[in-house]
Amino acid sequence: MAKKAKKQQSGGGGTPATVALTTAGVEFTVHAYEHDPAHPSYGEEAAEAMGVSPGRVFKTLVADVDGALVVAVVPVAGSLDLKSLAAAVGGKRAAMADPALAERTTGYVRGGISPLGQRKKLRTVLDVSADAHATVCVSAGRRGLEVELSPRDLLTLTEAVFAPIGRA
Repeated sequence: MAKKAKKQQSGGGGTPATVALTTAGVEFTVHAYEHDPAHPSYGEEAAEAMGVSPGRVFKTLVADVDGALVVAVVPVAGSLDLKSLAAAVGGKRAAMADPALAERTTGYVRGGISPLGQRKKLRTVLDVSADAHATVCVSAGRRGLEVELSPRDLLTLTEAVFAPIGRA
């Protein structure tokens, strides 16, 4: 049985991501749920707990594109197309970043990496499918905590670009 997520209005959570959203004056909702370490997928667990379509819940992945770290934000229902990510940032080759390096660079733990409020601001690409939704959910900076906001606000705050980087 799926765990129910608790909804909070703007400002809850106290992570660098929620602080960044509050500081920017962006409208958002925090969804908290009890994280199950045995669940095979952080993103699918979040979608189930919140009762939200996996197409509206986006995972934050860190990749190495030609030696530079890049953030990819794609639906949890699919996967990242590394070739498309490289092309989106004008690169030639992309591979998933070392998890320890991703954690050190962003300031977040794996499964809780948010595209918002990162320790070091990384170039960000948001899958174009996000624009089809009024709101999307991304990690709020820790396992068991998501923020829901407009994809356009996410794009603006992360200084991201839209590109077709996800695949079903």
